[in-house]
Order: sequence, then C-alpha cells, then structure tokens
Amino acid sequence: MTERLPDHVRALVTEIETEIGDEEFEASPLAPPAPAAAPTPAEIIEGRQAGPDGRTAAVAGSAAAIEQAVRDILVEIGEDPDRQGLVGTPGRVHRMYAELTAGYHVDPARLVNGAIFDVDYSEMVVVKDIPFYSLCEHHLLPFFGNAAVAYIPRGRVIGLSKIPRIVEMYARRLQVQERMTQQIADFLMETIQPMGVGVVLEATHLCAVMRGVKKSGTVMTTSAVLGVFRASDRTRAEFFSHLERRPPGE
Repeated sequence: MTERLPDHVRALVTEIETEIGDEEFEASPLAPPAPAAAPTPAEIIEGRQAGPDGRTAAVAGSAAAIEQAVRDILVEIGEDPDRQGLVGTPGRVHRMYAELTAGYHVDPARLVNGAIFDVDYSEMVVVKDIPFYSLCEHHLLPFFGNAAVAYIPRGRVIGLSKIPRIVEMYARRLQVQERMTQQIADFLMETIQPMGVGVVLEATHLCAVMRGVKKSGTVMTTSAVLGVFRASDRTRAEFFSHLERRPPGE
C-alpha cells in the first residue's frame, strides 16, 4: 500500500516497519494476519481513497484542495498567503500532515516480520522510556512524552525493537492518549497472546499548554492493563515499581 505514497512518507513507513538486517518480508505462521485496508483520515490527508480491492489510489486534485484550505485559513486569520514567508506554507503543511499520520500506512504484519520466538520464559518483560510524538485529534496540536510497555510471556516473546515500533505506529495517527494506550496493549495481547500486558503513557499536551487553561508543566498519565496485569494486584504493583526505577548510570 506504500507504493503510491510520497517518497518521504514511504521512507518513514519503511523505517517503522523494518530495521537493518531484516530479511525481505514473508508471512510467518507466528505473525498476525494483515488487516484489510480501509479508508482512514490519513488517506484524506494524503488525497487517497479506497478502491474495490481495499487498496488505495491517489485522488486527483486532493493535494491542491488541501493546500487551498490552508490558504483559506491564512486569509481568515488576517495573513497574506502570497507573502514571501507564507507562499510555500500550504505545501509544507500538506507534506507535514502526511508525515505525521504515516502510522495509518504501516502494515502490522510487516512490522512484526515474524519476530516472535518460542522462549521458555515467563517473567515480566518491561520496555520503558520510549519517546513518542502524536497529534491530538481535537485540535491537531501535538502531544508528546514517553511510553512504558510490559508483558508476561506465555511461551512466546516478541523482538525487543518491535515494541518501540508499535508505539510509533499508533503515535503517527490522529489520536487521543487514552485510545492510543489501549491500542498498544490490545495489539500486543492479540499478537503474542501473553498472560498479560501493561502500558503506561505520560505526555504533555500542547492544547492544554498553548490554549485554554494554559497550564504549562501539566502531564497526563494513562494506563491499560490486560490479563494478569488486571487480575493480580501483585503483578500490577510490580509493573509500576519498574517504572520508578531509573536506568543504570542515571
């Protein structure tokens, strides 16, 4: 689905899906099936629409329509879109949103790429301090922070580098933090079927810092706990205790 994307967006999608040393993608019995493609907000931003086969194609004139809409906004706020500093802004805004919503185009099966391994290990796996940047769908302003993801394997583990990529896939969409937190947890639960998953996101929202209440320093924390993380107070407490520990050397 990435062959018709702009070069900079296709490169970003490929970066999220693959890593140095990855072999060419082949479906693995352990990899989750790729979901059927469907129209998304990113397809609108990209000027694309779903065809009968579920794949997407460019919509003629959509890029021009988006750029005209940006020009209209500039005029509405009292600016001159033809002055030197703004003449290229509509095109830049169009390309920016295509990049910031590249997560819609990531193929989850290509991202996992069979990196699910049978391992006799049943203790908690925690990956934390994962930076992310996303766009609040209510105001199209950024929110950003760090994610912590944990799971307890049920005989299968996922490659370590895949967890930050999963976070990135969901961050590069129009989001609310609560939904993004749940999506990361659900993806891991469905992909490797562990005994449980825990996810915590901490983020600063510019919609709260730059507008409205204008409360700088405000941090929003969300969590999603599934399986044994929800059922067992002890497991949940162990997860949160890991988040309080600082990495060696700090």
